[in-house]
Amino acid sequence: MTHGLIGNCSIAGLIDGKGRLDWLCLPRFDGDPVFHALVGDGPGEQGDGAFAIDLEDLASVDQSYDRNTAILRTVLRGPSGAVEITDFCPRFMARGRSFRPQMVARRIRPLDGWPRITVRLRPRFAWAEKAPAITRGSNHIRYVSDDLTLRVTTDAPLDHILTERTFNLDRPLHFLLSQDESVAENPRDLFDSFLSETTQYWRDWTRRLALPLEWQEAVIRAAISLKLCSYEPTGAIVAAVTTSIPEAPDSGRNWDYRYCWVRDAFFTVRALNSLAAVSTMENYFQWLMNVVADSKGGHIQPVLGIGLEQQLTEWEATALQGYRGMGPVRVGNQAHEHYQHDTYGNIILGAAPAFFDQRLFMQADETAFRMLEPLGEQAWNLHDQPDAGIWELRTRSRIHTSSSLMCWAACDRLAKIADHLGMADSRTVWGSRAEKIKARILTEAWSEKRGAYVESFGGETLDASVLLMAEVGLIDGKDPRFVATVDALSATLGRGPFMLRYEEADDFGEPEVGFNVCAFWRVDALAKAGRTEEAREHFEGLLAARNHLGLMSEDTDFRTGEAWGNFPQTYSLVGIINGAMRLSKGWENTL
Repeated sequence: MTHGLIGNCSIAGLIDGKGRLDWLCLPRFDGDPVFHALVGDGPGEQGDGAFAIDLEDLASVDQSYDRNTAILRTVLRGPSGAVEITDFCPRFMARGRSFRPQMVARRIRPLDGWPRITVRLRPRFAWAEKAPAITRGSNHIRYVSDDLTLRVTTDAPLDHILTERTFNLDRPLHFLLSQDESVAENPRDLFDSFLSETTQYWRDWTRRLALPLEWQEAVIRAAISLKLCSYEPTGAIVAAVTTSIPEAPDSGRNWDYRYCWVRDAFFTVRALNSLAAVSTMENYFQWLMNVVADSKGGHIQPVLGIGLEQQLTEWEATALQGYRGMGPVRVGNQAHEHYQHDTYGNIILGAAPAFFDQRLFMQADETAFRMLEPLGEQAWNLHDQPDAGIWELRTRSRIHTSSSLMCWAACDRLAKIADHLGMADSRTVWGSRAEKIKARILTEAWSEKRGAYVESFGGETLDASVLLMAEVGLIDGKDPRFVATVDALSATLGRGPFMLRYEEADDFGEPEVGFNVCAFWRVDALAKAGRTEEAREHFEGLLAARNHLGLMSEDTDFRTGEAWGNFPQTYSLVGIINGAMRLSKGWENTL
């Protein structure tokens, strides 16, 4: 996808390769997309659901982020001149707290000539079902619906904006898009102030990252993008900011990823921790502990809303045609009804660093440990029971190796936490349980026929998720059986640097594209096995699959290199960080 991500840990938007804002949900990530052209125009005219700046006779486009920031610049060039579009969401510290308004700031600035532009500002509401009522003031336009009002404060000529008239751009124009908030300041002065403060915030944040020597630009962009996928008011982390970008053309694999999967969030937190960006973990720990408290020791669903909502009922927004016309557009996610036993391990894995990291303002203690123990009991009771598995199969249930693996991780980490807290009895109980689960996995997930660890106990099909066995420490990366598994997976599922998730057909048929995180798991496995050069070759191939701004979707078509799936995918961004941290040459050996 040729899009850039802007945001401020409160809202997020996508800007396409020509500077069109075609995805923005309000009042938060999982809200109504007031700009939705990414997944269809809706029932109105072509171009609805977007904020576009059209340059007459467009000839070329350049697009880039300001160095080490989330500020995006798009330069359009044509016979009449050139125009620069600057987009960002304000974020900085003010009065001792984070200032992150639900606002997009946009500036259109002439660079040379007398560029002839047309501004097309066309929000819609209720998932494109409703056109807004439009009112105007002296320096603003209000787009009004029943539940939401978008206010655009600007120093642009309102008549030209409302009539979409082509005009000469002879000075910079500024647009501040937000919910119905009055802006008293001059739009230009406020834009300049927000731009300066936001630039400084991001450069201070990236300056504190513990970067590897190599691939720093890739890691910085991935880290900023991961942070933008965190919803700071509650601590939740979304899997992606979009819904219903299909995993493959016309596949029907269109899902809403604007929610918090405890599985994905754990990997995100761990990646940011490796860079010393610990505030996201601290916020996420609070979100997790609310999930734990709500469960009262019972079932925990694998995905929840960013405000801890449990009901994410799935439905289709029929007014929208879908990405490139490939519907349906789904809202909500049926996975909230699933039983995925790896959930308990992923929660404990996500919470465990809070017991050990001395940098945090808060410190997890015995009370927090006692809150986690019921999750360990669930993991112990369910480690050999069938579930929907990591890939959330809707019509099949098995004892999945990856689920049992994370149940082991739950018990193993509880033992380590208990040891750290000096709780000898608890350490013994959880350590013993972890050993028993480990023995079962190593025995029952091994297939002599395939010469590899397979996707389920007693099964015979290959699945890339077993690569996590070394990643979470169940098995040594140089263990002969694990190395044989890596080779078997590469031979069957590998497609150059890319990998399929599994070989068996699922609810929608056989996989058609590479699932990026699986390919990054293979990179990590190869590195653990000591095959560094092979790992580096695959890693470089995966980096080449990023878009021109350094972002990645969920999937890559290994035949064409085209990106598919929701965007940007936190799993994929995590893979970039993990691969670079694991494979980079050390500072001490180079400088």
